[in-house]
Amino acid sequence: MQRFTQGFYGYAFAMFICLAGVVIFLLAAAPGGPARIPEVNYSIDVANMRRAAPYQAWTPEPVPATWIANSSRMTNQKGVVTWRLGFATATRKHAMLIQSDEKPAADFASRMANSDRGTGTVQIGGATWEQRYREDKDQRTLVRLLPDATLVVTGTAGWDELTALAASLKQQPKATASPTTTPTASPAATSSPAPGSTATPSPSATG
Repeated sequence: MQRFTQGFYGYAFAMFICLAGVVIFLLAAAPGGPARIPEVNYSIDVANMRRAAPYQAWTPEPVPATWIANSSRMTNQKGVVTWRLGFATATRKHAMLIQSDEKPAADFASRMANSDRGTGTVQIGGATWEQRYREDKDQRTLVRLLPDATLVVTGTAGWDELTALAASLKQQPKATASPTTTPTASPAATSSPAPGSTATPSPSATG
């Protein structure tokens, strides 16, 4: 019995040491600080928008400080060009810029905002934006209807951050096709006699 007791305590002590080692390893391996937000480079989508969209694309210039672009998706479906550009804001809320030439524009804006009811308007950079709010989703939205496109700035970010994104938007020029050049034939090279040599006239034809 004594041997069994000693063996049991030895086994329990060994298990405790193993578990303590696992806990220490996990604590040491755990990354410190907040989780890293993956960042995307959306420059290729800007280039594609400038080339493919029938309207002039809008991009944030500059992106608000400490914001991280974490999603970008451009689609061209049956000639309707839409671009969604998402950000993690300084307060780590979500803000997204959406632009499209989908018609009817009002229906598109309502679908992106998850609401068809405006709560007011606000002037941002000299332009009028309509405000919408979906309480159960904590979603705030700014909508601007243009003749050729619809701009939507939406997300869980506060009005101040959404306003900052809307204020940063700059319209991009359409991409122009590179001029094509027609190759011209270079003149045929002519050989000249080497220095110091004399050209021998060819014999004339005799009849």
